Amino acid sequence: MKFKKQLFVLPSFLLAISAQAADWPTWGGSSDRNMVAEASGIPTEVESGDYLPKSEEINMETTKGVKWVAKLGSQTYGTPVVSGGKVFVGTNNESPRNDGQKGDRGVLMCFDEATGKFLWQLLIPKLGAGKVSDWEFVGLCSSPAIEGDRGWIVTNRGEVLCFDVEGQANGNDGEFQDEANFFSTTGTPVEVGAMDADILWVVDAREDLGVFPHNVSSCSPLIYGDKLYAATSNGVDWSHKNIPAPFSPALIVLDKNTGELLGEEVSGVSERVLHASWSTPAIDIVNGKPMVVWGGGDGWCYGYEVDPVMHEDGFPAMKEIFRYDANPPEYRMKDGEPVKYSNYEGPSEIIATTIIHDNKAYVVIGQDPEHGDGVGRISCIDLSKTGDISGKALWTNTTIGRSISTASIVDGLMYQAEYDGDIHCIDANTGEEYWVHETNSRIWSSTLVADGKVFIGNEDGELVVLKAGREKVEIALADFYTPIYCSPIVANDTLYVTTQTHLYAIGK
Repeated sequence: MKFKKQLFVLPSFLLAISAQAADWPTWGGSSDRNMVAEASGIPTEVESGDYLPKSEEINMETTKGVKWVAKLGSQTYGTPVVSGGKVFVGTNNESPRNDGQKGDRGVLMCFDEATGKFLWQLLIPKLGAGKVSDWEFVGLCSSPAIEGDRGWIVTNRGEVLCFDVEGQANGNDGEFQDEANFFSTTGTPVEVGAMDADILWVVDAREDLGVFPHNVSSCSPLIYGDKLYAATSNGVDWSHKNIPAPFSPALIVLDKNTGELLGEEVSGVSERVLHASWSTPAIDIVNGKPMVVWGGGDGWCYGYEVDPVMHEDGFPAMKEIFRYDANPPEYRMKDGEPVKYSNYEGPSEIIATTIIHDNKAYVVIGQDPEHGDGVGRISCIDLSKTGDISGKALWTNTTIGRSISTASIVDGLMYQAEYDGDIHCIDANTGEEYWVHETNSRIWSSTLVADGKVFIGNEDGELVVLKAGREKVEIALADFYTPIYCSPIVANDTLYVTTQTHLYAIGK
């Protein structure tokens, strides 16, 4: 089987496109976001182990195929990334590493890749707005992007934050020197130690751009050259009817080194938002030029140039290349009347990341899992013909229901999960379906193709392992007993499975 996550010799301006060799430094592994990696020797006979007596720690003697296990919080939605010998994962603070900092927080934890040893953490106080903008105990949902000695994350408070990957262990670097107040929930500065994060800069989209995040801020930053692209999670209020910030941007571009705002989308996404703009942007080379592709909270997929231009109103804006309605007309209108958003047959936003593969964008629609099942659709857009794709697609597939799962494409096959628990194998060039595998459990996780296998977790805490190919073959089913909402990833021939409470490193 031929995999794409390899190290290529590229011109310097394209180096941001490819993942570091064997690492998984960003959501999706690389900036095209296709969940495929080169790996070998991943164990399929896995035992997750038993708890030690009166402890939340795992007895390693009762595990099989597991290198190490790290205890996380009580709810974990931040899929990990691996870079430079470190593993970074977002969780909550219900298993506090700092006795002086207890209570509800968003937390980014950093572990040693080889041993699972805890190194440091970024503690992010909650907004205090509850379920409206910063849901209690959900923690940190974003995956960071790592490049060299820096990392970037979207916090649960709607901030874009840059940090030193070494934490405070190598001193408090950068112009930002106010960690003692940033970590505090009382207004009194806290003590900052070697196991705390070193913040380099912070941009608050709520304060600076008037954004109103709905439920939680959830986007993983996209790094390209000196630019950072991030969705703002701007959305509706508690009533699900009003849009508090219809003219605030849903997607922004910052200088990755300073946090300076370089541009924002002016496509009107926030005016049409159905729920929230949570999706993560992707970027790849199309017709010799880089293109940003992103799924909006209005259910439209957009393409942008990487460099903002000056808007006629005198501010920098992202230049739109195309837009595509990922919902068929009948999902939006029926008998001349709008179909209600929450209806089973109604329209959906784009939550899953739109991936780019072979000059094509693959778009899937879905809604917050709280909204239940409903109609869905996959669309394949030919990005190489930008003049012809406004409102058009190479193919669509409506056999799939709502999905929040990012796809994997390799060897002409697309592996796509849907929320109701089914995994679909589809011809990436035609949309023809080869097989469906039912897991009989809800799926938030995304498929990962590595080592000739398809890996995915479900709400029952099962890791499903299927053979990659046109014929359906179930290889293994490993039980982790706790829901798996994060996506499995692989780095340096190690598979990482994140349950609600623990991070497992699986490998030889």
